[in-house]
Amino acid sequence: MTINHHKLIILGSGPAGWTAAVYAARANLKPLMITGMTPGGQLSLTTDVDNWPGGKEGLQGPELMEEMKHHAERFNTQVIFDEITSADLKQTPFVLKGENTYSCDALIIATGASAKYLGLPSEEAFKGKGVSACATCDGFFYRNQKVVVIGGGNTAVEETLYLSNLVSNVTLVHRRDKLRAEKILIDHLMHKQESSGKIDFAWNSVIDEIIGNEQGVTGVRVKNVQTGETSLLDATGVFIAIGHKPNTDIFAGQLDMDNAGYLKVKSGVGQNSTATNIPGVFAAGDVSDPTYRQAITAAGSGCMAALDADKYLDNLGMSRKSKAQEEQKS
Repeated sequence: MTINHHKLIILGSGPAGWTAAVYAARANLKPLMITGMTPGGQLSLTTDVDNWPGGKEGLQGPELMEEMKHHAERFNTQVIFDEITSADLKQTPFVLKGENTYSCDALIIATGASAKYLGLPSEEAFKGKGVSACATCDGFFYRNQKVVVIGGGNTAVEETLYLSNLVSNVTLVHRRDKLRAEKILIDHLMHKQESSGKIDFAWNSVIDEIIGNEQGVTGVRVKNVQTGETSLLDATGVFIAIGHKPNTDIFAGQLDMDNAGYLKVKSGVGQNSTATNIPGVFAAGDVSDPTYRQAITAAGSGCMAALDADKYLDNLGMSRKSKAQEEQKS
């Protein structure tokens, strides 16, 4: 079996991965980027990206990811289209297996998180055309329009509160008659409902179908789970807020994670703030961020991970050199 060895491997090709690649390549680490099956990550499925600093009007997610790719390749980042299906991080060098087998001295994990969706065919048909999983990313485009949020946890309440500052009306659809969110968030939501008059609820209900045309979403059909009755709600935007799943399954049992599967890092300001519990393994972007989940925060942590990896490899090189000198003396 041929193993392709590299000083540094970056897994994932979203904003975190590409930023890490730029910084690592400029540090002469000659990184290998393994893209995964969805090059560009979640941004490759996003249309307008209107909150990227300095971005031109009408900037598209795939376009931004392509620009980042060209930037990383300009500094000689090697890019391979492959998906890693198993990883052995309990030995050094670390071994990664996909269509091919790779090893590395340092690893940056930027595999991101995938939004959970309802699984409706109509939902899939209108992704990017009115269906979104990120209100802070896309809410601006529905200013003064009617929208729907699906969910009952913290994310759903937070997205409803955020959208209520932008839209003419937001209806929160929840399959139960009581929200699962933290009490302080629920209190804030109820206060906002009373003060703004923009928030409605569809209790004990689920989305039966998302309705639209070539231009995008025009409404949703809501089904009451107790009575079976259906009703139509006018809406141009549907925000799915039932959670995210970090793409960390292959690291289970090796890297420390929280209960939802997000990788734990040292965090905070200072050296090795992107370090995991295994020396030489770093995490960046949504894979270790259950809170912000923005392209800009992912890119920032990608920069940090590259700098942390550079420092680690520098120390590793000095350690190996010192060991070699000791062996020569003996």
